[in-house]
Amino acid sequence: MATQNFEPVHFADLKDKIVGKSPLLGALFLFFLFFSTSLFVYFLYTCTQRRHQDVDAGANPNPNLNPPPAGLDPATISNLPMFSYGSTSKKPSPGAECAICLSMFQEGEKVRVLPLCRHGFHSDCVDTWLRTRSSCPLCRACIHTNTIRTVDAPDS
Repeated sequence: MATQNFEPVHFADLKDKIVGKSPLLGALFLFFLFFSTSLFVYFLYTCTQRRHQDVDAGANPNPNLNPPPAGLDPATISNLPMFSYGSTSKKPSPGAECAICLSMFQEGEKVRVLPLCRHGFHSDCVDTWLRTRSSCPLCRACIHTNTIRTVDAPDS
C-alpha cells in the first residue's frame, strides 16, 4: 500500500497565489459580486413599488371622485313594501323562512317584500342587508331608486 504525503492547504497562501497571478481576476470577481447584489436590490425595489402602485390604483383610481355608495339610503329602504305575515286572507305558506336569518316566519311578524323579485324577508334582516348592498340577498336582483315601483298588498 502506498503512502501519500498530503500537504496542508493554507488559505493565506492560496489567496496570495490567486491575487499574485492575476489581480484583474480578483477585481473582476468583486465587480461581479457588487453588480449582482445591486441588480438584486433594484429588482426587489421595483417589485415592491409596483405592488404598492397596484394596490393604490385598485383602491381608488381617481381620488377626486368619491365612490358611489354601495347600499340604499334609509328613505328608499323605508319605501319598500312591508306586510304583517299571515294578515291576508290567503293561507301563508307553511315553510316560508327568511333567507338571511334562516328562521321561519311567524304570524304577525313584519315581512318586507322586494319589488322586482318579490322575495320576502324579515324587515330588520333585509334592512340591515340593504344598508350595505343594493341587491336581493337571495337572487341578487338589483334594487335601485329608479326601479322601485309600488307593490300592492297581497289579495286581502
